[in-house]
Amino acid sequence: MATEKNLAIAHLWFDAFNAHNLEKLLSLYDDEAQHFSPKLKIRQPETNGLVTGKEALRTWWQDAFDRLPTLHYKVTSLTANPDRVFMEYIRTVANEPDMLVAEVLEIKDGSIIASRVYHG
Repeated sequence: MATEKNLAIAHLWFDAFNAHNLEKLLSLYDDEAQHFSPKLKIRQPETNGLVTGKEALRTWWQDAFDRLPTLHYKVTSLTANPDRVFMEYIRTVANEPDMLVAEVLEIKDGSIIASRVYHG
């Protein structure tokens, strides 16, 4: 049952992200959730790629949505277990090459407690 709930959270995550609905996206996260991204490390080097808490997530994603209004993720694979979802998707942005991305969502009690992005 937890596996199916985690898959449902992943689908909600993609729906919110692709709609650039920041509040809906943040509602999926625990208040103290952590997020790691190589792009975060480049844009905000002082974070070393890791931010904690919804306000830091809000700032990060709002900046992305503002800078990249055509940002969209195309799901290619979702694999879930009772603790996490492994997501593979293609990042698309107008006038940029597509990028293959993998991301892991760690989920506890129905909320995302950590997410980690991998490019390549």
